[in-house]
Amino acid sequence: MSNHWIVSILLFILILGVIVISHEFGHFAMARRSGIRVNEFDVGFGPTLLSKKFGDTDFCLKLLPFGGACVFEGMDELEEDERKELSPDAFPNAPVGARIATVLAGPAANFIIGYIFALIIVAFCGTDLPVIQKVIDDSAAQEAGLAAGDTIMQIDGNRIHLYREVSLHSMMNYGEPLTITYERDGARNTVTLTPKFDEADNRYYIGIQGAGEAHACNAIEVFQYGFYEIEYWVRATISSLAGIFKGHFSRDDVAGPVGVVQVVNDTYTEAQPYGPMVVIMSLLNLATLLTVNLGIINLLPLPALDGGRLVFLLIEAVRGKPIPPDKEGMVHLAGFMALMLLMVLVMFNDISRLFR
Repeated sequence: MSNHWIVSILLFILILGVIVISHEFGHFAMARRSGIRVNEFDVGFGPTLLSKKFGDTDFCLKLLPFGGACVFEGMDELEEDERKELSPDAFPNAPVGARIATVLAGPAANFIIGYIFALIIVAFCGTDLPVIQKVIDDSAAQEAGLAAGDTIMQIDGNRIHLYREVSLHSMMNYGEPLTITYERDGARNTVTLTPKFDEADNRYYIGIQGAGEAHACNAIEVFQYGFYEIEYWVRATISSLAGIFKGHFSRDDVAGPVGVVQVVNDTYTEAQPYGPMVVIMSLLNLATLLTVNLGIINLLPLPALDGGRLVFLLIEAVRGKPIPPDKEGMVHLAGFMALMLLMVLVMFNDISRLFR
């Protein structure tokens, strides 16, 4: 194994560790604030390597660095009579509002740490304003009257702040017309164009080239464009998930831990010749994507995820009583097994892709 791969694996573990610890700490902090006892705070899965007890909580480092868990008092009891015997600070005995807040705190922490990453990136690297650098001849953009120097303000009613948002709309377009509002010499104009299909690349293009206009942000703009960075990654993640469900992506477009290590390795290898600062900023950019991705995926209403637990809690809040614990437990167990199977399949695909 080359030194690059060893470094990439260590960087992956570091990035994933920060993201997972942030997520679980969100659950932990809100649980403690709500008076819910946390029995165990795990980083990783599998056998315990290290364990240290602070207060009522065992903080554990596990063998496999691919996730984590925040184990609340009373989470494992599936029968109603078992729950009645729990202490007052057990999770099931907390008010439903406190339990909802505790479940939401994990994904919220992912967005918060992502925003911190984004602030650092924007402070050091600035941002990319959505200013057109070049319009390709005979393209949809040229036929619609767009020209170099135009600033894209909106696409299909969505406010555009970064040039990457323009690229995202182009990449996720499958031949649908786009309504674009742009600004030229202080005047705003709106046009509708239909991206053209490129057989060589097997995708549709608006017909704009370049990377936008580089802009160094002042102190106030750092916070503003840091928010726009997070907004961009949220849009990119949601658009990608929608594309998966619509069948626009193949299995090779989905990556598990091994695939992410490959991405880390590619990012590190490409950035290294430009110096340590470029490496750090490139990896922070990747970490921002990953933490936003984790936050959104955890909010999906699927069993075993935070979103699945949230569905049951919202039903409880509406109907005034919880779903029978044994039924909820079986749903989450089935969801967890399906999630583990999916992870195995994705990991197998990641590994097989390395040998193609």
